[in-house]
Amino acid sequence: MPRVVHFEIHCDNPSRSMSFYERLFGWSFVKWEGQPYWLISEGAGKESIGGLFQRRGARPEPGSAVNAFVCTVDVADLNDSLQKVEKLGGRRAADRMPIRGVGWLAYVADLDENLLGLLEFDKDAA
Repeated sequence: MPRVVHFEIHCDNPSRSMSFYERLFGWSFVKWEGQPYWLISEGAGKESIGGLFQRRGARPEPGSAVNAFVCTVDVADLNDSLQKVEKLGGRRAADRMPIRGVGWLAYVADLDENLLGLLEFDKDAA
């Protein structure tokens, strides 16, 4: 079955965005030689899961309709992650909600108004 194997984060300021995601998720970034593009991994020496590069157009306005795939990242503690997002300058886009039999889900916006989901697995969520 086909599955997502790579995602991209478009941003206004790559250095600022890399710092945000490093501090939020512990992700690592390695510049692709000769390209204004950084590969994202879940730690040093791990396989790339995505890429980051400077946005080539206007950023989404807060509250605008979603116009791209929204990725969801699993987190150990949703409340802690939401607080961390806000401390790092991001914002909540949709509050914590139960997904019955799966867990707790919330949506946040990063420093460039890119939306992403945060999911804490909890089969007892209701």
